[in-house]
Amino acid sequence: MKQVNVDEVVQNSRFNGFHLLFLVLCTFMIMCDGYDTFMFGTIVPSLIKDWHISAVVAGSLNSYALIGMGLGALVLSPIADKVGRKNMVFVSAIVFCVFMGLTALSTGPTMFAIFRFMTGLGLGGLMPNNVALVTEYAPKRLKSTFVALMFSGHPLGGVLASLIGMYVVPTLGWRAELWIGVIPILVIPVFYALVPDSLGFYVLKGQKHRVAAVLTKITGTVYSADDEYTVVEHQQKGFPVKKLFEGHRSLSTIMFWIAFFMCLLTMYGLTTWLPNLMTNAGFPLGSSLASLLALNVGAIAGAIVGGQIADHVGPKRVLVTAFIIAAISMILIGARPGMVLLYVLLFIAGATTTGTQIVANAYVSQYYPEDMRSTGIGWSLGIGRIGGILGPTMGGVLLTAHLPLAVNFLAFAIPSVIAAIALLFVQQQYGFHLPRLRSEPSKEVSLN
Repeated sequence: MKQVNVDEVVQNSRFNGFHLLFLVLCTFMIMCDGYDTFMFGTIVPSLIKDWHISAVVAGSLNSYALIGMGLGALVLSPIADKVGRKNMVFVSAIVFCVFMGLTALSTGPTMFAIFRFMTGLGLGGLMPNNVALVTEYAPKRLKSTFVALMFSGHPLGGVLASLIGMYVVPTLGWRAELWIGVIPILVIPVFYALVPDSLGFYVLKGQKHRVAAVLTKITGTVYSADDEYTVVEHQQKGFPVKKLFEGHRSLSTIMFWIAFFMCLLTMYGLTTWLPNLMTNAGFPLGSSLASLLALNVGAIAGAIVGGQIADHVGPKRVLVTAFIIAAISMILIGARPGMVLLYVLLFIAGATTTGTQIVANAYVSQYYPEDMRSTGIGWSLGIGRIGGILGPTMGGVLLTAHLPLAVNFLAFAIPSVIAAIALLFVQQQYGFHLPRLRSEPSKEVSLN
């Protein structure tokens, strides 16, 4: 029998086939969220036409999904820390797919809003737990890259939704795009069979055989159920959310919430109304829909490149710089540049809004200890979703007011500046997986 420190084995592991399969399946699950987010922007013109509703009402329909996401993130994430993250992802994905299909059967705005809320509830429990799992299993030197790659599934889902919106919706209608969103239900059993739960969860539940099997896959070295396994358990008791404000983390937690609020306000506002904003400004319909595609492609690039840079220079520097660039790019878009420059600026805006949000998710997931990781990222996203709820509604108000294009994009640029300022106040020295780690009371949990 040998003693094995589970945390050290995972942190020092080398990238292999296990990590690749794990990353691919978790990325696919995040694609569901991305598809849902960007799908609404492609069908909203059809909803306005079919149901004769105003832009403000149409924007509020998407807000119901975001309310569900926020509630799901706030409530389900702390529960996942107790019942297992994989289990919560599984249940959340089932809820998402079922209600995505029911939304396609909606006969009016009220039914649509109810089903969108339930769809969002499922998505709210899916994202933070995926982040927590990927953060735990990523080798130490690749944590930001792993989370960024996984979250690139979000804009990748947006690319898919944009392409479907351009070619399927005009011929088969908006309901077809929703039915396509049900397809991931076929992949959910594969995810559940092949993706392990948190190793810390297995240790605390006394499931030595599972720990041994996972570590064998991670390292290629055979581990036995007869070995003794230990993980570091931080001595945190009480209400899970209260822990986020302990250990000198209060200021940073609040700053994370402000940054997420502002970024998601911009992100969801743009993804919902960008085609309409461009069309109202006089751009052709085809180029207006393609603008959403440029935004998503930029988001993928921003997530991957931003994650790699963050692993070398630190996520805080990357995030502050990116949010400032985001504000500048949106101000320039409002100046009505030529088509080539417009797409370049949209690419940059996608990279520094949605792409930057992905790097921010990685930052938060590394900031908090393992026992509160789902709670930390879940509450950051949950509070951020409030901004996401306001974004589509704000866009609808801007469209209704018939303001100049420059004013519309300035309204989305200002939150990026506020997010950058908020992140400047994050106290990195109190982060768990970050430089200048400050030790917290902890104990080793042994699995004999």
